[in-house]
Amino acid sequence: MRTVQQLRERLQDLHRRTAETPLFNPVFQLSHDLSREIESGGLSLAEVESLVAELECEALQSRAGRLRRLIAPTDGGANLASIAALNPEEDGFGEFRARWERPLLHTVFTAHPTFLLSPAESDAVATAALADDPLAATVCAVPHAGPKITLEFEHVEACNAIERAASARDRINATLFAHARSRWPGRWLDFRPLPFRFASWVGYDMDGRTDIGWTTSIAFRLREKARRLASYAATLRGIDEAHDLLPTLDGAQVHAGAMAEAFSQPLDEAEALATAANRLTADDPAKLLSLAPVIARLEADARAAPGESAIAYATLAAAMRADGLGMGWIHFRVNSSQLHNALRRRIDPDGTLDLGSKGALSRLREVLADAQPLRVNFAALAIETSTAMRQFLVMAQILHHIDADAPIRMLIAECEQPQTVLAALYFAKLFGIDGKVDVSPLFETETALEHGGRFLDALLAEPAYQAYARTRGRVSVQTGFSDAGRFLGQIPAALAIERLQGRLADAMQANGLTDVAALIFDTHGESMGRGAHPSGFTDRLTWPLSRWARGRFARAGIRVEAEASFQGGDGYLFFRNDDLALATLTRIAEAEAALAGPYQNDPFYNRTDLSLDFYRSIRRVQREHLESATYSRALTAFGLGLLKATGSRVSRRQSDIHADRSMSLRQIRAIPHNAILQQIGYAVNVIAGAGTAAGEEIEAIAELLGRSERGSQLVRLLRAANGLASIKTVGAFGELFNSAYWASRPYRGTETALENGCLALAEYLTKDDRAGVFRRLASRLRVDWMKLHRLLALIPGQTAARDPHADEQRRNIGLLQAVRLSLLMHMFLRAVQVPAFSRSNDVSRDDVLEMVLSLRVDEALAQLRRAYPVAEPRIGDFVLDEPTDYPDKAGEDYGAIRARFIDPIERAHALNIRIAVAIANYFGAHG
Repeated sequence: MRTVQQLRERLQDLHRRTAETPLFNPVFQLSHDLSREIESGGLSLAEVESLVAELECEALQSRAGRLRRLIAPTDGGANLASIAALNPEEDGFGEFRARWERPLLHTVFTAHPTFLLSPAESDAVATAALADDPLAATVCAVPHAGPKITLEFEHVEACNAIERAASARDRINATLFAHARSRWPGRWLDFRPLPFRFASWVGYDMDGRTDIGWTTSIAFRLREKARRLASYAATLRGIDEAHDLLPTLDGAQVHAGAMAEAFSQPLDEAEALATAANRLTADDPAKLLSLAPVIARLEADARAAPGESAIAYATLAAAMRADGLGMGWIHFRVNSSQLHNALRRRIDPDGTLDLGSKGALSRLREVLADAQPLRVNFAALAIETSTAMRQFLVMAQILHHIDADAPIRMLIAECEQPQTVLAALYFAKLFGIDGKVDVSPLFETETALEHGGRFLDALLAEPAYQAYARTRGRVSVQTGFSDAGRFLGQIPAALAIERLQGRLADAMQANGLTDVAALIFDTHGESMGRGAHPSGFTDRLTWPLSRWARGRFARAGIRVEAEASFQGGDGYLFFRNDDLALATLTRIAEAEAALAGPYQNDPFYNRTDLSLDFYRSIRRVQREHLESATYSRALTAFGLGLLKATGSRVSRRQSDIHADRSMSLRQIRAIPHNAILQQIGYAVNVIAGAGTAAGEEIEAIAELLGRSERGSQLVRLLRAANGLASIKTVGAFGELFNSAYWASRPYRGTETALENGCLALAEYLTKDDRAGVFRRLASRLRVDWMKLHRLLALIPGQTAARDPHADEQRRNIGLLQAVRLSLLMHMFLRAVQVPAFSRSNDVSRDDVLEMVLSLRVDEALAQLRRAYPVAEPRIGDFVLDEPTDYPDKAGEDYGAIRARFIDPIERAHALNIRIAVAIANYFGAHG
C-alpha cells in the first residue's frame, strides 16, 4: 500500500468486516497492516511522508471548502450589493441611521493558541476559498513549517487581520454613504456609520500568563497608533495628496513610531526608563492625543468636496471615529485573584477582612465614595509589583499619553462576587480613568454560571455601579466557552450562558437600568469545542447569544451590543485577504438583519419540563466524564504530544517522568483539551450526553427538537460533531498499549525480526493501564452514541440519508489516524530496542521508553542524544608533543545507533504532528 487510494480501498474493505464482528476495528487493522510494511522495509518513512503529504493536501482543500461554504459569495461587488439591499425602500432616514450608526457586532481579535497553519498555508487556504471549487485549488505546494509563534508574531497577525477588516468596513461605509446621498441628498452627511467595531487583547491579556510586561503593552499600543496613523495618512493622500492635514498625521505617525521603538528597548535601568518616559510625556506638537479636530475638519471637507471625494472624506472620518488612535479598541484582562491581592494591599494590609463578606462590601462602598484621583507617572508603574495595579496604571498612561479618546475594556476572569467589580471601579476611580474604562466580569466557570444571576442582582443594585453604568452608557459582561465548554460541556454551556443573559435582562430592568445598553462579549472560537457553531454565521451569532436571550432584552426595552471573538490564526483566516474580510462582514450584516425582527416564541423555552431536564441530564453526563478517572487518563495518556504548538501561551508539562499518569485535566488548558478530543477521534464535550439525556422521553424530546428553532440549532451542532467522530479510533489508541497485541504480533513465525522488541513491549505494558482506559471510554461513548443515533432518527424534518460529504471526511480522518498509529508503533518499537545505556541524570532506558509511550518525544530524544553522542573528541584532535599509546582501540561510533533508533523516532514524530494539523483542518480549527 503505497498510495492513498490503495489505503482508502483497504479501509473500505476492512469496514465491511464490522458486519461480521462488531468488535472488529478497521482503523487499527489498517495501522497494523501499515506497521508490518514499515517494519519489514517494504514501506520507508519517506514513502509514508508522501502519503501524509497527500492526505495533508486533501485536509487543506477541505478547510478551504468549509471556509467558502461559511462566507460565500466572495465577489466584492456582489457583497456590496448585498449591503445596499439591506436598506428597504420604504425606510426613512431615521430607520437607516438607526440600523447603521451602532455596531451590528463588536469584533474582538483574540490570540489564544490557535495558530495552527503556517502563514503560507493560511494564505493558500484563503486564496482557495475564493475559487468556485476550493477542492480543486492548489493549496499544497507551500511550506507547512512557519516562524516561531511568539507574542510579537501574534500581535502582527492580529493587526493584519484588523487592518483588512477595517478596509472592508470602509468599503461598506462608502456604499452606505452613496446610498444615503442618492436617497437623502440634503441630509446624507448627517449620517455617522459605525456598522462594526474592532478590538484586540493581544499583548494586554494577563490572565494565565506572566510573560507580558507593562512595557510590552505600552509598546504595542504605540505601534498600533503609528500603524493606524500611517493608514489614515495613506487614505487621505489618495483623496488629496496635498491636504493640509497630512503634516499633522505624518508627524504624529513618526512620533508614535519613535516612542514605540523607545519602549521596545530594555527599560530595566532607571535612567533608560526615565529617558523613554520623559520623551513620551513631554509636550510635543506631534503628540496627537485626540482625533476629534481632525474628524471635524474631514467632515467639513466632505460638505465642500465634489463627487466621490465627499464620500471618501466622510468614510475616512467614520473610520477615525470607530478606531481612534489605534487599530481598534483594546481589552486588558486580569484574574479576580490578582485584583483581590491588589485590593488587600490598599484597604486591608493586615489581612483581616474577608473580601467575600458583607463587611468587605460595606468597606468598598466607603473607599469608592471617598476615592480621589491620584496622579501617576512611569516611575510609579515601573516599581509597582501587583499585576492588577500595573494594569490600571498602564491604562492610565495610555489614556493620558497615547489615545485620550478610545475607551478601554477591563475583563476580569473568574469574577464570582460583586466586590470584585467594585474593586475594579475603585482602582479606575483612584487613577482618574473610570469615565473611560468598561469593567466587565467574566462568567465562565460552572460556579459563575450557576450563581451568576444572584451576582448580577447584587451588583446592579449597588448605587455606585448604577451611576458608573450610566456614565459609560452600558453594562458590560463577558461570557466564555473555555472552561464552560470543557467542564459543563458545549451544549450545557450554551444553555447556561443564555439563562445568565436572561437574568442580566431581568436585573437591568429590576434596577432601572433600561436606559443603558447591555454589552455582552461572548468569547468563543472557531471550532465545535469552543462555542462557535459550524453551520453558518446566523448560527455562529445566535449560538452564544440566542434569539430567546435577545428577545428578553428587547421586551425590557434594553439595547444589546453583541460582541464576539475571532480567535487566533483560525479566526483571522476569515480576514486573511480583502475579499474574505468583506464577505465575512457582509454575512454578519445579513445575519444580524435577519435577527432584527420580533422574537417568535420557541417551544424549547415553553416546554421546560422537557428542555430543562434535557439540559440537566446532558450536564450530568458531562460531569460524570470529567469526574471519571477513565476520561482524565485517556485525555492525558499522551500529555500534549498529539498536538502542535500553536501559540505563545503554552501549557506547561510536568517535569517528572511519570507525571502524565497523574496529570489533572485542570493542568491542560481548554484549547488543548478540546484539541486532544479532536485528535483521539471523538468530541466528547460536544456529543456526549445528548443520547442518554433523552431517556424515556426520547420521542417527546425528538419532537420538541424538531419543532424548536433552538433545538434544531442544537441538533445541527450534534450532527456536525458526530459527522467527524469515530469511536473505533478511540478504541484503536488503546490497542497501542495492549500487551496481548504485542505478544501475539510475532506469533506463528511472522515478523521474527521484531520478536525481541515485541516481547519487550508486551512485558513492559503488562503494568500499563491505558489499554483498559481507552477500551472503557470507548464502551461508555458507544452506549451513549447508540442512544443519540436513536434520538436523531426520530427528529422530524431531518433527512434519514447519510451525508456523503461527512462520510468522506470521516474516512479521510480514519486514514490519517491509521497512518499515525503505524508511526506510533514504529516509534515504540525503535524506543524499546535502543541498546541499554548507563543512567544519566537518573534517567534510564525504561524512563526514555515511557517518555516515548507518552509522546514526550523531545525529552526522550534529548536523553538519547546525551547517551549516544555522535561528535566526541578524538585523540587526533589534540596536537601534543608527548606521545601516547592509549586509547589502543578506536572509539565506539554511535552514528549507527542514531540512524537506526533516534532519527526514525524523530522523523516519525514530526509526521505525527503534521497528521495532527491535518485532522484539525477537518474540524476547521484547532481546539
